[in-house]
Amino acid sequence: MMLRIAALQMNSGTDPGPNLDALAALARDAAAQGAQYALSPEVSAVFAESREGLRAVARPWEGNPAIARCAGIARETGLFLHLGSLAVALEDGRFANRSVLLRPDGSVAATYDKIHLFDATLPGVREYRESATYAGGDVAVVAEAAGIRLGMTICYDVRFPALHRALAVAGADLISVPAAFTVPTGEAHWEVLLRARAIETGCYVIAAAQAGRHQNGRTTYGHSMIVDPWGRVVGALGGEGAGVLVADIDPDAVAEARGRVPALANARQFSLSVNPTGAL
Repeated sequence: MMLRIAALQMNSGTDPGPNLDALAALARDAAAQGAQYALSPEVSAVFAESREGLRAVARPWEGNPAIARCAGIARETGLFLHLGSLAVALEDGRFANRSVLLRPDGSVAATYDKIHLFDATLPGVREYRESATYAGGDVAVVAEAAGIRLGMTICYDVRFPALHRALAVAGADLISVPAAFTVPTGEAHWEVLLRARAIETGCYVIAAAQAGRHQNGRTTYGHSMIVDPWGRVVGALGGEGAGVLVADIDPDAVAEARGRVPALANARQFSLSVNPTGAL
């Protein structure tokens, strides 16, 4: 059974209204091309300038107007609409970077809070502390979408193979990677990481990206991509502006790839011995 999926590439700004209007237009385009499942990028609803800007627009989960709007888009288009992520206000003043999968009837099928947060001090640049703004999740999620098993990740998660392996072992056939990659890291690592995660897991990978120069002053890499379980790039978009990438995927190709290279089945538990002195 073939399944048509779509990656929605966006250039989100700081105001939720226009962003959700843009998402609706892309979802309609995907549905018109026959897609049954569509993924939008990380921070689709709002790509804020700062923590203060985020506080001004982010809302709690209960009664969240962005989710209500996306539920309406799902009902209108008949898609399994996957909002790559939005910031959800938490009681402690931080936010959850939350991915939300909606069924065609607008109900919530699954949510996933980004597990891995980017905390780093970059020499000569500046200090990044994503954990100062966001609370990391601690639950990996596999959900059903349009008859396929979907493993959910967000952006920086792509650098952590153990998460993707856990999703594959739990039954995922397709792994979602909504993202807002910077241009330098995107040029160096984006395609390599996506193809590696597909090859290691024997899963399809769909990556919907933010692209171009944003209202908040940041520039993102774009190049939304769909990769098959053998690591081949099925399709990709460019690095500027919005667009819709559609591809047909075959769940049988997952079993075929895993049969040819049974890395999931062949993996073994092991202990680690560290000998710092080099003595035998």
